[in-house]
Amino acid sequence: MAENTVLTEREGGLAVLTLNRPDSYNAIDGAMMQALLDALIECDEDASVRAVLLTGAGKAFCAGGDLKAMQAEDAAGRSVGAFLKRLTVPVHGAMATMARMEKPVIGAVNGVAGGAGFSFALACDLVLAAESAVFTMAYTKAGLAPDGGSSFFLPRVVGPKRAYDLMVNNAVLTAQEARDLGIVNAVYRDASFMAEARSYAERIAAGPTRAFGAAKRLVALSPESSLETQMEHERRAIAECAGTEDFKEGVAAFVEKRPPGFKGR
Repeated sequence: MAENTVLTEREGGLAVLTLNRPDSYNAIDGAMMQALLDALIECDEDASVRAVLLTGAGKAFCAGGDLKAMQAEDAAGRSVGAFLKRLTVPVHGAMATMARMEKPVIGAVNGVAGGAGFSFALACDLVLAAESAVFTMAYTKAGLAPDGGSSFFLPRVVGPKRAYDLMVNNAVLTAQEARDLGIVNAVYRDASFMAEARSYAERIAAGPTRAFGAAKRLVALSPESSLETQMEHERRAIAECAGTEDFKEGVAAFVEKRPPGFKGR
């Protein structure tokens, strides 16, 4: 096991979080999930962080749950159900923190995203994929039900029937197929993937963070809102953004015909 199961880097306003169990294809365990949750909370609380990039070390993004650890629990006569109930606490805490923080969270899927790894990709606000990356639900292949918020996010992206099909048939999607379904935003060549992903994330981190956060909340509220309710959310959000320094800078840059220099305030 790697000493640091989640690596954290800072590049200006961008925080890069790397799942770091490459020998097990970044399969999740309790220590790594708690470390990820702690890192995400720090990013959420730190006003100088304006975007988060989540990726995996080695050849995989995240292969999902550690089935060998589950098998060991069973072989030792311990309840695998209890093991999973404990494990899903930090997993679901990490998912919720990603979904609710104001800053955009960008997934850089550098390899396989299976099971909970697919769930983590779905929980990201934007997803970039290497051309060799693959996505598969995989849960029912091991006789398990989906977790990690995937039954919430996936139907909202691809529709309920296609989501259920992916859950029961466990198709392995290529990066391009995932893009065609709306799961992935952009696909890059393997050789330049991380450079492209960092460049993309740095552009997001240099943007109007408060406006990005408002847009993120509006998208999240939309499926459950009536038209009138959603427009009221929009009315309040745009008014709040009009009070930010970034709004003043954006207007000044437009009038002066220059690129804006947003500060995230």
